[in-house]
Amino acid sequence: MEYIVLVLTIFAILALIMLKGWYDERKRKADFVKWLRENYGTLREREEYRPEEMEKIARYYRVHEAEGFHIDDITWNDLGMDKVFQRMNHTYSAAGEEYLYYMLRTPVQDTGQVETMERQIQYFSANGEKRVEYQTLFAQIGKTGKYSIYDYLHYLGLLGERSSLKHYLGDLAIVAALLLMFGSVQVGILALTGAICYNMIAYFKEKGEIDPYITSFGYIFRLLENVREMEKLPVPVFAEELAELTYCRKKMSKFKSGSYILMSPARMGSSGNPLEMLLDYVRMVFHVDLIKFNNMLAEVRNNSAGIDRMITILGYMESVIAIGCYRASMDTWCLPQFGAGNGLKIEEGYHPLIDHPVKNSIMTQRGALLTGSNASGKSTFLKTVAINALMAQTVHTCPAKSYSGGLYRILSSMALKDDLESGDSYYIVEIKSLKRILNQLEKEGNPVLCFVDEVLRGTNTVERIAASTQILKSLAGKKALCFAATHDIELTHLLEPYYNNYHFEEEIQEKDVAFNYQLKKGRATTRNAIKLLGVMGYEDNIIKEAERLAEGFLESGSWMG
Repeated sequence: MEYIVLVLTIFAILALIMLKGWYDERKRKADFVKWLRENYGTLREREEYRPEEMEKIARYYRVHEAEGFHIDDITWNDLGMDKVFQRMNHTYSAAGEEYLYYMLRTPVQDTGQVETMERQIQYFSANGEKRVEYQTLFAQIGKTGKYSIYDYLHYLGLLGERSSLKHYLGDLAIVAALLLMFGSVQVGILALTGAICYNMIAYFKEKGEIDPYITSFGYIFRLLENVREMEKLPVPVFAEELAELTYCRKKMSKFKSGSYILMSPARMGSSGNPLEMLLDYVRMVFHVDLIKFNNMLAEVRNNSAGIDRMITILGYMESVIAIGCYRASMDTWCLPQFGAGNGLKIEEGYHPLIDHPVKNSIMTQRGALLTGSNASGKSTFLKTVAINALMAQTVHTCPAKSYSGGLYRILSSMALKDDLESGDSYYIVEIKSLKRILNQLEKEGNPVLCFVDEVLRGTNTVERIAASTQILKSLAGKKALCFAATHDIELTHLLEPYYNNYHFEEEIQEKDVAFNYQLKKGRATTRNAIKLLGVMGYEDNIIKEAERLAEGFLESGSWMG
């Protein structure tokens, strides 16, 4: 009787542990759903993105980079787009965040898919419960840990051809040893012991080889499971996408069949579950999980295009939801209007990463040349216009009251540095950067929209003005719309037939400098660089002598010591 009570107590404790785990999981999911309902447009708090994490997120883009025009690394870094992406990243699956990153680096070059995407964004914005259901499924797909799913798929390709023949021969050896017992029990037991020992030693050697790759199978398995759940939650705006997902899922039915033998969370663990412990011994002796791994690997290789397509579709679907969430977080945003020609019109545009930004408007049919002192707002304005154009052609959402313009190939040359690895000076880096923009003009496609901050700052004044004039003229043709910032007032006169002049200005107070960051028409007419020395505490004699030299040059055209 005491033994029965003990056994029942043990089973009761195990049942309570399982019930507690089930309850905790249900509560976690319920809390997540509640958070999604009550915090639409709010990013969940998380640690700052590490560089290696951004490399992982960029993996889908790197794999698909060759398809059409993309934002290159120089432009992406110039505009600080990693931070913009992070601000917009309302996704919960690896497929979603990798595709959103890809989307931001792939501005549309025609308006074909824009209307469809906008209907999809608005559907989930207007149907909160359906959005929450899909976000919950994407969260169940989850992330892939340290590496992208494309890294794992690449590593699977390094495994080479794998055969299960040796595993079957090992199993056959055990069967043969059992048959030997009918002739000689002693010989049969000896043969059986040898076969089992060999299989177990071989098992642990090969198990260590395949374990790092099982993560990729786990992610693919979750893709398939959640596609099945999405099929039960049809949405009209994604009818075509869901039909294609169903087709891809059905093609991989063999991948899922019997996968528990390999994908069990308790496989070769210390769960204490008697059934799992028994199954572990079956795995060690008969290599059933190694055989299943080879079968699943073959299915992954045979369906690699289908897996990529599922990741693409699911990533796109979640990105659409994330765009709606991002819009809900913005104080002001608009839908872009696309038209023919090189013009650009932005009303009350602002930089999406600046708290309490100063908003500016511009309407121009040709290039814009910006002048003004350091820190007056030139670079920020260039980035504001560039990011508005980029977001218009990627996420169909602009941080502005209104936006209209053409479809462009967007490039910049702004935040450049010396290249220590190649030994290139700043000037060499700069002219290479500008040359890649000029090269785009020679390629077929939409007009180029480019942004240049302090063109050719890395060389002397005379050659800088001469070369800058010709380069900026080349960027003022029918195939380009250029926004450039400069300190060289001479350029505003030389390029007046090709560019509209705008400027930013500041107010020098007694011991301070105030910037209003408002864009004004015309070239800068004030010279405050020397006055700023006084604000920063430089001695009066330095300031007076500097002013004397400057005035002398302006009057005579030559420097008087």
